[in-house]
Amino acid sequence: MMGADAALVSAELFDKEIADFSIDSRSINAGELFFALSQQDYARAGFNGAFADAHEFIADALGRGALAAVARADRVRADERLRALADRLLLVDDAIAALQTLAHRVYSAWGKTVVAITGSAGKTTAKELTAHVLGATGRRILKSERNYNNGLGLPLSVLQMVRHGRSPEQFDLAVLEMGMSSPTHEIRRLCDITPPDIGVELMVAPVHLEYLGSIENIAAAKAELIEGLKPGGTAVLNADDEWVIRMRDKHRGPVITFGIDRESDVTATEIETAHLGEVRFRLTTPLGVASAALPMSGRHNLMNALAASAVATCLEVQPHQIADALRQAKPPGMRGETLDFVAGFTVVDDSYNSNPRSLISMVQTIAEAGEVRKRRIVIAGEMLELGPDEVRLHREAGQEIARAGVDLLWGVRGLAEDMIAGARAAGLTATRFFDSSQEAATALLDEVKEGDLILVKGSRGVATDKIVNALRGRFELVVAGESV
Repeated sequence: MMGADAALVSAELFDKEIADFSIDSRSINAGELFFALSQQDYARAGFNGAFADAHEFIADALGRGALAAVARADRVRADERLRALADRLLLVDDAIAALQTLAHRVYSAWGKTVVAITGSAGKTTAKELTAHVLGATGRRILKSERNYNNGLGLPLSVLQMVRHGRSPEQFDLAVLEMGMSSPTHEIRRLCDITPPDIGVELMVAPVHLEYLGSIENIAAAKAELIEGLKPGGTAVLNADDEWVIRMRDKHRGPVITFGIDRESDVTATEIETAHLGEVRFRLTTPLGVASAALPMSGRHNLMNALAASAVATCLEVQPHQIADALRQAKPPGMRGETLDFVAGFTVVDDSYNSNPRSLISMVQTIAEAGEVRKRRIVIAGEMLELGPDEVRLHREAGQEIARAGVDLLWGVRGLAEDMIAGARAAGLTATRFFDSSQEAATALLDEVKEGDLILVKGSRGVATDKIVNALRGRFELVVAGESV
């Protein structure tokens, strides 16, 4: 806060306890501190796009019960309406920087172990699995909310330690996602907020190419996590990913690897994937071996489980403890969740996001499922932010889908039409294209049949979750043997 403006703030304000922290005036609750973000703040912090100036909503936030608002001093001085609210405004040079500084100070006062996870895909699932496994050991875990992994989400996640009367002493360890979407050193800045003791690199894939330009640039941006580790920190690297394993050279401290195809410290053997929604395997770590089962589908989820197992191994958790915890894990919503319907068909809901690598992994999962199925159907939305090679990547994905042996491919929106073209060129003629997820949902309600196995996947902006929601609105789900 700027000293000259401190006298303007009501003295009574400093006697009030902050219940929570918010960046959205629409969802503000009584007792919260509102951070009014502006385009200048977003630009400095490396966010892509244009954003509304939240100073326009300060009065609304205060009217909804916010204790105070954090606002740019230059913005307030230039606005008579905001100057009239000065006794409830904390003036700063940059509201995002203020939020990040506050989170860093909370972290510094707490001072315990941080596990940071990054990767082109799988961050949220790996974060949830890691928190679940470590929580099963009795550790009290702070974890990123939802997929909060950027310069706003990470500090808001850290501030969970002090919201609604909580205290940092209530947490033993933090598991945080760190993401990036532009060449502005986002992960480096996140590491400055919460320097990681353990850094997990899941994979490097062609995502955000629209902003990053090349796979080499993506790898360099992801490697900022390893470069940002605390002295003596541990790097957890995917040995099966050539871009990730090269990051070993960027770290002089301990390294633990995980993988399936290449020699790794933590690995899975005797893998069984015959049953949709479950992977059985033999878990091997430097501390021993154990029989394990993961109630999720797909090799990529198995890799996420191995990443979580590697983190647990760093913290000396025994293999049988890891295996016991993995058996009780649940997939985050819209990330490979298997939904069985009373009408006799099954949907694999992976609609949260998509990229070529994760799409093909899920297609192979349903193609190889051991259950007897009449039809295997893929409904794939276009994949966004793939840069100048986006047409080629969609066509190649269509070809891979055709080769996987599915029965029907539906493409949804934009570049998914190139995916359809690729599939047709590879011999899959049972295809359809839809301009929107809503159109695909309407068609599927009439098309779905008993015995179908349907994968729904697409980039978040395509909203393929509407397709799943339409099915759930029309048909009953089976849960634990009962319909709902």
